[in-house]
Amino acid sequence: MKSPICDMLGIEFPLLAFSHCRDVVAAVSRAGGFGVLGATIHTPETIEQELKWIDDHVDGKPYGVDVLIPENISTAGEKDVTWNSLEARVSPEHRDFTRRLLKRYDIELTSTPVPAHQPQPFDAQCALEVLEASFRHPIRLIANALGVPPKAMIDMGKTHAVPVAALVGAKEHALRQVAAGVDILVVQGTEAGGHCGEV
Repeated sequence: MKSPICDMLGIEFPLLAFSHCRDVVAAVSRAGGFGVLGATIHTPETIEQELKWIDDHVDGKPYGVDVLIPENISTAGEKDVTWNSLEARVSPEHRDFTRRLLKRYDIELTSTPVPAHQPQPFDAQCALEVLEASFRHPIRLIANALGVPPKAMIDMGKTHAVPVAALVGAKEHALRQVAAGVDILVVQGTEAGGHCGEV
């Protein structure tokens, strides 16, 4: 008997693989599962490139896109928050503590420079723009972690007839997601990077 999720997503096996690696997404979809590209770090321009590549490598098989739009974030309502402006909020005392801790355990800190205009991580407006760009491709699922997706995201899914998934780690989470109109619940605990806290 075929799983309802297989029918909903048009897949052979009820296996979903969430990955930031387009190669993994394409391989899982080609094999009869469902690859989901983690798009948190993407802009509308970069998601266009990634999804075009996936389109060219999935042999017409379905795949989805995953974003992170936190339901609660300390910078909510602030405009023009960038990586650099967030970094400027880190106190000298915390920087000193971090340096001492890294030195104590012989950890060398390396980093990749972030462009000054790069939006802050988990920016809701940027994520919605990434989703808009994603709908120019044959995506079959959009997913969100870190709370109930914003109404705009759920509305996008309904407009494009694409199911909306959300991550849950407790009964209360599931009830809130269903009440908001989410179609698929991804039930998880700390194995998913702690998205749902200690469950």
